[in-house]
Amino acid sequence: MATLDDPTLAPPELPPASPVGQRRSGGLFRAFWRWHFYASFLVIPVVLVLAVTGLIYLFRFQLEPALHPDLMRVDAPPEGAQLAGFEPYRIGVAATYPDATVVSMTEPATETDPLRFSLETADGSPLDVFVDPWTGKILGDLNPDTTLSGTAVRLHADLMAGRVGDAVLELGACWAIVMALSGYYLFWRGRAARARKRRTRTGQARLRTTHAWLGLAVGGGLLLLVVSGLPWTGIWGANVQSLATGAGTSMWSQDHGALSDPVSTLDESLPHSHEVPWAQGKSPVPTSQVPTTDPDAVTRSVATVDTALLLAAQEGLAHPMTVALPRKEDGVLTVIGYAFDDPGKERSVHVDRFGGTVVSQYGYDDYPALAKTVAQGIALHEGRRFGLLNMVLTAAFCAAVVVMCVTGPLMWWRRRPRGQGRIGAPRGTLPLKTTPLLAIGVVLLGVTLPLFGASLLVVLLLDRFVLRRLPATRRWFDVTT
Repeated sequence: MATLDDPTLAPPELPPASPVGQRRSGGLFRAFWRWHFYASFLVIPVVLVLAVTGLIYLFRFQLEPALHPDLMRVDAPPEGAQLAGFEPYRIGVAATYPDATVVSMTEPATETDPLRFSLETADGSPLDVFVDPWTGKILGDLNPDTTLSGTAVRLHADLMAGRVGDAVLELGACWAIVMALSGYYLFWRGRAARARKRRTRTGQARLRTTHAWLGLAVGGGLLLLVVSGLPWTGIWGANVQSLATGAGTSMWSQDHGALSDPVSTLDESLPHSHEVPWAQGKSPVPTSQVPTTDPDAVTRSVATVDTALLLAAQEGLAHPMTVALPRKEDGVLTVIGYAFDDPGKERSVHVDRFGGTVVSQYGYDDYPALAKTVAQGIALHEGRRFGLLNMVLTAAFCAAVVVMCVTGPLMWWRRRPRGQGRIGAPRGTLPLKTTPLLAIGVVLLGVTLPLFGASLLVVLLLDRFVLRRLPATRRWFDVTT
């Protein structure tokens, strides 16, 4: 949210005889602007990727059926038609893909949606198989990671670069907080200068005004989305979870009704599924009671996917439901009722595969307070907590972020010094010694966000011992001596 002309390119507006308070304020403004400017080099690429991939993920239910209508759309059934059981379809899919393991089944959300089976191939890759629920015809398959929304999710998660990509995104998110906070300060302090510039009616003045007012609206949303997205991160999220565990709570739920000899957790059972509620991802899964009196009973599973769906419906789970199939002999069928726009309705039911009874169930009401908070934040982050309104506002926010990522560099491009061997950064240093509250704020931010604190220390050391000592770098980076 740059709002004034670069002081390195124009005469200072404050006369030399200005009072000390005004000089200090002007210096603080330029210092904030300088940090805002340099933070943008990291933040803009990161938030641009997150905004674009977030938009794609937000509209995945509209985009994917349009891109794959042969797989994700079926003809409406005749009036009065009723769905038969899904177990024969599961058997058919397993027979058609003998080298893969059927991991889960998701029932259709509407009468024109297919039945989806998630499989894991021999090499560990995911594969979604689509079946017409009215005819049983296998429509085809695709790797969900290679779809448009699947690719967007992977980029949004870690830039498809594992822990390194995750750290880059987390670092960009941390500095985005600095950009948002410094941007609000620049907006407030630069309002008078911005008004003077508007009277010139130049394109640069209009661009600044657009950037400033969009930043005013986007900054708060950026802070909200960054904070609600941090639980996903590998450093901040892992550290907070460790602290929470030490305090006897958790960002994820613990299914206390299923703690006896758990064989896996839900996110391990469904490694490529997005139907698992965030807070239940680490929930232990119970086991079935394997019959001991009749050896042949081990091979005769009483409960089917239809049994599990029926029992879950009787328990009040929300449709469409996903059934995670047993991965081991003594595993259970876990039915997940994913209430899309209301985390408060998230519930899972574990069904004994031999007895056909509910072993245990677990839901939002059983979450620790921290897990409830995170679950609500995730729903808000994904644009689904308040239905259509949340979706529209999130889409508008992502679009505004894209505009901000364009207008910021464009302002610099128009005012950049040409042929001077300088980048044209605002000049100024943070007066931490004379502004104790600012120093405390910086330290607290660095402690709260360890990756930001470490990167800030690196930047300060680089500035102190490298950039200031070499004439070429001192000039290029507009370092104030």
